[in-house]
Parts: sequence; structure tokens; C-alpha cells
Amino acid sequence: MEITGHAMRKMIERKITKHDVRTAIMTGEIIENYPDDYPFPSCLMLGSNGLHVVAAIGEGRLFIITSYWPDVDKWEADLKTRKKGTE
Repeated sequence: MEITGHAMRKMIERKITKHDVRTAIMTGEIIENYPDDYPFPSCLMLGSNGLHVVAAIGEGRLFIITSYWPDVDKWEADLKTRKKGTE
């Protein structure tokens, strides 16, 4: 797992630990795919801990792009579905 500089800064700012991110990846499910992302396709995962993680796989590595606790103003109660008008 390789955490980008941006992801690490946001994790510190949001008080998200590496353990939180690992848990989300290991227990989570993909809720959105971004096949056209550059330089590698990425996806949004929802972990059993409620954390959202955007990650990409390329060159045999898993890159963590960002992570955040979903905002209930933007996400439905299932934390998987974006509320209308918040895309």
C-alpha cells in the first residue's frame, strides 16, 4: 500500500490512521469505479468502519489517493449512494 503525499496530508488533517485505511480496504466494497482516471483506473471503497477510500492499482502497487469520513449531507444513510445534486 502506497499512500500519496496528498492522501497522507488529508489523513493527518482528518485524523484518519493507516489502520483505518487498511481496515476499510480489507473489509470494504467498491461503490464507484473510475476507469478513466489517470495514470491508473481507480475506485471508491466503503469500509465496514464507514470510511471512504479512493485507491488505484498500477505497476503492481496499490495507491491510496485519498480517504475521508463521508458527509451525511452528501451521502444517503447507506453511505454508498450520493444524494441527488451533490455529485
